Amino acid sequence: MAEFKTLQWMESENVLRLLDQRRLPQRESYLECGRLAEVADAIRTLAVRGAPAIGVAAAYGMVVGVRERVDLGMEPDLSTLAGIRDTLAATRPTAVNLFWALERMFIVGKGCLDRGSRGEALIRELLAEARRIEAEDEAAHRRLGINGAELVPDGARILTHCNAGALACAAYGTALGVIRAAWEAGKKISVLADETRPLLQGSRLTCWELLREEIPVTLICDNMAAHCMAGGMVDLVIVGADRIAANGDTANKIGTYGVALAAAAHNLPFYIAAPTSTIDYSLSDGAAIPIEERDPDEVRRGFGQLTAPAAVPVYNPAFDVTPARLITAIITETGVFPPDRLPGRGSA
Repeated sequence: MAEFKTLQWMESENVLRLLDQRRLPQRESYLECGRLAEVADAIRTLAVRGAPAIGVAAAYGMVVGVRERVDLGMEPDLSTLAGIRDTLAATRPTAVNLFWALERMFIVGKGCLDRGSRGEALIRELLAEARRIEAEDEAAHRRLGINGAELVPDGARILTHCNAGALACAAYGTALGVIRAAWEAGKKISVLADETRPLLQGSRLTCWELLREEIPVTLICDNMAAHCMAGGMVDLVIVGADRIAANGDTANKIGTYGVALAAAAHNLPFYIAAPTSTIDYSLSDGAAIPIEERDPDEVRRGFGQLTAPAAVPVYNPAFDVTPARLITAIITETGVFPPDRLPGRGSA
């Protein structure tokens, strides 16, 4: 792995250190978040992004929020924990890992309070749980990568959309984790990276990661994917996910659905790579997945440059939903599954 940390708990300072992904690829700089509002803002403004990384950051955000109140001389109670959880939950509505991690932290915190643990004792137990979530995240993605690498032929040309790499996780990555594992296994693969408008996570982040590891990557505009498939330049597609419904419908960065349609038209495998924590069994299908709509100026003023009439209305959903029928398989840390046989729901 290239030597960078997407997120890191700094023990001596009691802060969450985040690689500021808004500044990449021009500058590798870090944020040190010692207040709840700073963690929430970092998630909301995409300084940290990607469903697994959001979940881990939020877990540490719970620690930051409790730490902040203890340092102010307050005695955290159950309503305090719920308020911190709800503040972080309000940052991004689509990534289910956020809510999964927050609920796990809340349950641990409630258990501490029920046992009479307060102050520093509460913080220690919350911090231990956040560290477990981080360690489990990395371990899951390494297993996921190994599982997915078996699907990648030697010499494969892989198209990916958005960024589902180490920047989107505690480490290693989901879609890029499969690519990394295939590369580490000695397979001579190459990658086509969609730029991923409007915030260019593919061009800014995926290309930055792969170049650091010397994995061959070529950048293409989003509207070139079908053309490249028709030209025989793509053998398979691997993308990540922010939420997977019980029937296998999958929400991922806007534009993924179009890539899936193009892959189906060209008889190409289309794989989703995501940990089981991204599966939301409470939702029967993708129609129930909440889709975040973001600031219109992300489209009108890309990185500060006006590229459209300032008064034009903009529709800017951050995600779309790919139906299960277009997905060849879903790669997880527990195995590779058809969309209609997800782990825990009728899978062997």
